[in-house]
Amino acid sequence: MTPHDFITKWQNSKLKERAAAQEHFIDLCRLLGEKTPAEIDSTGLDYGFEVGATKTTGGRGFADVFKRNHFGWEYKGSHANLDTAFAQLQRYAVALDNPPLLVVSDIGTTIRIHTNWTNSVSKTYEIAISELVDAEKRAWLKAAFSDPEALRPTKTRQQLTEEVAGDFADLARSLQSRGHDAQEVAHFVNKLVFCMFAEDVKLLPDRMFVRMLDRAVEDPAEFEDFARTLFAAMKVGGRVGFEKVAWFNGGLFNDDRVFALTNEEIEIVRSAARQYWGDVDPSILGTLFERGLDPEKRGQLGAHYTDRDKIMQIVRPVIVEPLAAEWEAAKLEIVGLIDKAQNLEAGAKTKGGRLASAAIGQATVARKEAQAVLDRYLKRISDYRILDPACGSGNFLYIALREMKDLEHRAQVEAEALGLPRRFPTIGPEVVKGIEINPYAAELARVSVWIGEIQWMLKNGFPAARNPVLKPLETIECRDALLEWRQEGGTKVAKRAQWPAADAIIGNPPFLGDRRMKPELGAEYVETLRSNYSTHVRGGADLVCFWIAKAWDYVVHAANVKVGLVTTNSIRSGANRETLKPIVEAGRIFDAWSDESWTVDGAAVRVSLICFDRSAGPVRLDGARVDKIHSDLTSNSSGLDITNARRLQENRNVAFQGVISYGPFQLEGTVARSMLLEPHNPNGRPNKDVVRPWSNGQDVARRPGDRWIIKFPSDCEEADASLYQTPFEFLRANVLPYRLKRSNDELKRYWWRLWRSRGDLFAAISSHHRYIATVRHSKHRLFRWFDAAVVPDSALIAIARSDDTTFGILHSKFHEIWSLRTGSWIGKGNDPRYTPTSTFETFPFPAGLAPNIPATEYASDPRSVAIATAAARLNSLRENWLNPPDLILRVSEVDTDFPDRLIPSTPAAAKALQKRTLTLLYNENPTWLKHAHEALDLAVASAYGWPIHLDDEQILARLFSLNQERAAGQPEENSILVDDEASDGEDDA
Repeated sequence: MTPHDFITKWQNSKLKERAAAQEHFIDLCRLLGEKTPAEIDSTGLDYGFEVGATKTTGGRGFADVFKRNHFGWEYKGSHANLDTAFAQLQRYAVALDNPPLLVVSDIGTTIRIHTNWTNSVSKTYEIAISELVDAEKRAWLKAAFSDPEALRPTKTRQQLTEEVAGDFADLARSLQSRGHDAQEVAHFVNKLVFCMFAEDVKLLPDRMFVRMLDRAVEDPAEFEDFARTLFAAMKVGGRVGFEKVAWFNGGLFNDDRVFALTNEEIEIVRSAARQYWGDVDPSILGTLFERGLDPEKRGQLGAHYTDRDKIMQIVRPVIVEPLAAEWEAAKLEIVGLIDKAQNLEAGAKTKGGRLASAAIGQATVARKEAQAVLDRYLKRISDYRILDPACGSGNFLYIALREMKDLEHRAQVEAEALGLPRRFPTIGPEVVKGIEINPYAAELARVSVWIGEIQWMLKNGFPAARNPVLKPLETIECRDALLEWRQEGGTKVAKRAQWPAADAIIGNPPFLGDRRMKPELGAEYVETLRSNYSTHVRGGADLVCFWIAKAWDYVVHAANVKVGLVTTNSIRSGANRETLKPIVEAGRIFDAWSDESWTVDGAAVRVSLICFDRSAGPVRLDGARVDKIHSDLTSNSSGLDITNARRLQENRNVAFQGVISYGPFQLEGTVARSMLLEPHNPNGRPNKDVVRPWSNGQDVARRPGDRWIIKFPSDCEEADASLYQTPFEFLRANVLPYRLKRSNDELKRYWWRLWRSRGDLFAAISSHHRYIATVRHSKHRLFRWFDAAVVPDSALIAIARSDDTTFGILHSKFHEIWSLRTGSWIGKGNDPRYTPTSTFETFPFPAGLAPNIPATEYASDPRSVAIATAAARLNSLRENWLNPPDLILRVSEVDTDFPDRLIPSTPAAAKALQKRTLTLLYNENPTWLKHAHEALDLAVASAYGWPIHLDDEQILARLFSLNQERAAGQPEENSILVDDEASDGEDDA
């Protein structure tokens, strides 16, 4: 069929929809060279007429034509209202598995293709029947049949939202630069934002807002009166000129506060208004606007944000799956009752008199019972309440609301297909509740939920609410979620805050490490918080643990509550993990992702997602079914719970975190050497007492640097420190100004001291000429020898042993496997973390080779000799590779108490040495390195008396058994694994 033939036959056809739709569609197939439904799918399930969950009552299907993964198509008679047809198709899109295209057409005039992708802005392709001679427009139709992706808009909803957020960040910055209050500016901008959205979804009439801006550009002085008039009308419903304005309010338009805008600022708003606000993405809208409106967060505007797929990893298992399962059970019951009714009705036709009447009566009862089952389910979900106690700008709440509305909608559609009458959606923003301490974020949460509610209604073919358009959202409260403060006789006191009633608790509580809480929140608040939650949260736990503990307490005292929270991935270890133990013991973690990428304040981090309750059912870890999830978010078929490993007395006081400076105590090599060459001080002592070589994690993983540090003893008073004149004055000039800017009084009082001098560490290594060091956070678990004169940084763990046997045991696969399971994972790079307590002190060394035994006592033990020999060879091979004699010069230090320096012999050697680091070596893992480690592993396995070919789980099981055996009889406090020294650098000040 040619375009001319099609146009001649169908243009302005008077045929009715029912009579002509299928023939019209088949003619389109012929025109486009496409096969008809019957030629492709004889079943009609994936491509056909009147398909897609066709109603059992014998009525029409949910679309006149359906092609799976392509389109749903609704026909109307010529010159019919296609907006009505589109709304009808939208209402049933869920029953058609949400095809990417929704097509509506009348018989004789127009075909419209509406895009329906979730994450793309919407677009409509309109084709008049008379325009089918146009090859481009026929190509649009051809793509709908064979290649829907060709019609997908290139701009995503996320990109659109980023663009408009950037516009309003510029406006907020401009207004705040003129001295306006940041909170009032944010509230004003939110009203502008909602006006633009309301206009684009036709809740404000006839481009009213854009026309207002066009007039204001001509005379900026009029903007205030224009906007104030509009806001006042939206508050209660009214008129602007001759235009009627709906009642919006909901609290957003309680006031008519307006700022005068310059011509440039009006242009910013007008530029933003040209975007189609109906497609903004509420799952990120609040986050991006919070960054743009809050001066403290504006620098994060272009950074990453958490997307909806990540949030669904919490929302799906906590809310969607349980309620969807309830619907499946209810639907099964409805199907049985409807089948019973239909069978009775069919049987009545073969009977007469009383028997037929009785059958019809029984059928009616069965249908009423089916309706009652549906009504109970719909009431169940309409009464369901979801709380986010740290809701931020509302992304969790919006997605939870969307999913609740989807659940209700799907139940209604599927029940209708079974023959039950359909009702208007009832679930609205009242089902979500939030607590947020930041007023910027709290209002944005309300705006995000309002916009999301309206978008859902329109996308699914329903009108938005009216009278008012915006329901009040007092359920999103602006307050502290953890503490409730009050005055008692002039004294400010606090108690644990109360959370409103809810069936599910979800969210992303703030991430703040234990040692950063006081600097960020204030000492008084943190001390009060810890005091109020002392029975629930151990000392040293991160801030997120308080939300976990409070949520668990909520679960304990309420029925059938489920919780899903995002936490730092350090929740799996130390004091943080103690918060999960009561959950595992008295309830269950039923779904968890142990290590996921996430975005916090615009920065990429690694997190753990945990869902818990007190019910029974299947359990998933990292997407796979498991029997149980332990408090370290691991699981194994043997039921082994490594979190019960205990600290061993034989390993105590051997491993230590390095020093924490909290200030510029470090020196360049040239400056340090000039101090070392100075004459002795007034006290008769040389500067080498306090000027020492200093190493950080780079010296283990990369190349050694020429770095030094000034280190006074931890109890050194100012008068004694000042006797080392040059080092002391260096600190006065560099450290004192830095410390005076800090809020910690101890830092300022003892400004010449390191924040953590680690006297116990230096006492432990004082009897050794060298010690073992490893990086706390590292991709590979590497150990190196350091000279005893070198001061280790906080990024290092120093182990006060100088024998090759201990070095070899630590570098064996047995210790590495143990450290990976008992440590934690941290940072954007998700590097494993090594700690003195939970990792080193729990590790059971081979019998007779433990760290509390002097190396001289087992020097002749054949097991020790074998390990030491293999370890020394591994170290020698590595050092030869790292520092080849032809590339290195060994230079004596200015003081013989300090180790020699290794420097490149030539510039070319320096360049070659950049590629010789332990990290690069272990990434490459050459054959000689594998052989050296295999020899070491064989020696250590022999020392344990174990075969070498055990798998990881078998090794863990044996090590855990040894740990429990040796810990038996130790004081109970040794079972508590707290990362006392797990703070990141200077964060603990």
